Amino acid sequence: MLKKLQRTDVPCLVDSDDESYAYKNRVTRLSTIQEHYMIRRALDRGVLSERLASALCVDTGQLMQKATLLNGICAGAADPLKDRQFSTEVSTVLRQMKPTRQIECVELMIAANTLTVPYVRALLMATPAEMLVVGRRRLLDKGVTQEQVKRMEHEMANLQDQYKLAEQSYGEDILNLVVARGYIGKLIDNPEVMRYLRKHHEEVLEQFQSIVQSVSMEG
Repeated sequence: MLKKLQRTDVPCLVDSDDESYAYKNRVTRLSTIQEHYMIRRALDRGVLSERLASALCVDTGQLMQKATLLNGICAGAADPLKDRQFSTEVSTVLRQMKPTRQIECVELMIAANTLTVPYVRALLMATPAEMLVVGRRRLLDKGVTQEQVKRMEHEMANLQDQYKLAEQSYGEDILNLVVARGYIGKLIDNPEVMRYLRKHHEEVLEQFQSIVQSVSMEG
């Protein structure tokens, strides 16, 4: 095809990760945001939406959802998602929130490793009215009362506080664990300590050995 078009140079997406193709599909899939940029660039260069939709095996409605994926999404929320795959409906829900809330919700979704539509809808339900974009109104699911929504808001606020505290102390906690692990390793390398533990505290020794032999705690 490139020879037919007489092209010697073509734009490419380069994956910086040092990994081979997935053995199951033998492909490395584009992230949702990379696909958005690809579609947006093609449309901006004059490719007809119908032709592009046909090439990607989607209808024009789906194509336009992909093309407008980041409309109304702030950079702080989009950046953590740039290498991930998620439904375009996730963006539809996020854009109903103000930028600060978008960022909070993306952080929570990534922390839970759950970039799903039901999860982000639950976050929307738990979003205070003042954090919604003006003119947007939450649609309550059948069976969900206003009291339950208030409770969800309260629980989500607590979850966000816990997440931020854990994020702040994560690095220090990992450092302490690595230091403790190194100290335990030196202890059981001492023949006298090893003999004493084996004779008087065999269960403790087993725990120490398990800690030292465990997989590295990095990240």
